[in-house]
Amino acid sequence: MTALKEINKTKETATPSHILIMEDDVNVAKGLKMILDEEGYDVDLQGTGYGAMDAMGKYDYDLLMADLRLPDIDGMQVVKQTKENNPDTEIIVMTGYATSSLAVDAMKLGANDFIAKPFTEEQIKSAIKEALAQTASKTRSRNFSDMDTENYTSIQKREVLKVLNRTSEDEEFWIDLMEGESSALDEYALSSEAKAAVTSGDLKWINENIGELTQKQLMFVYKRLEREAW
Repeated sequence: MTALKEINKTKETATPSHILIMEDDVNVAKGLKMILDEEGYDVDLQGTGYGAMDAMGKYDYDLLMADLRLPDIDGMQVVKQTKENNPDTEIIVMTGYATSSLAVDAMKLGANDFIAKPFTEEQIKSAIKEALAQTASKTRSRNFSDMDTENYTSIQKREVLKVLNRTSEDEEFWIDLMEGESSALDEYALSSEAKAAVTSGDLKWINENIGELTQKQLMFVYKRLEREAW
């Protein structure tokens, strides 16, 4: 095992995401591991479904990359059991026998994404990034529920102001938000309500929850509202 932590052990902020690759094709598995190691993830390999389920019973994984055709059991069974026993573990399904009905079945069982083989390095990186963003979002939501109202409001105000200040300094960030890309806000500790208000330019919500803004901070909001008016 590569520095994986046992279940219930507290994670430090700098701890890399833990990923389990369930793939019986050794070359594919090693190739994926090499790519993900270079990205800084903590990766383990399992070539069977039972081996993967055993590993998930012992260790805490953020993401399971699941091949569906395995030498021992149907990969769908592993997906189903993972969501039942480890609901916080995100899942990306991989298969060389992709069909639309199979993709729908995988999503119904709780998979985040369904990728047909062969896939590119960029496709897999993008899918992993998006799946792990879901983990971060769930963690923030749980943290919000544990906060008292005063702390929650203070954090939302601070984060929204950081976002609005950045819009005047980062053109690419401005464009992403102007296009309604809420994923641009994943690194900020924002509730879904706050994200929606920022990306839509909801001035009423911002005034009620954040307070008075500077002209620099208002610039993005006004432009967003102008775009909506078009």
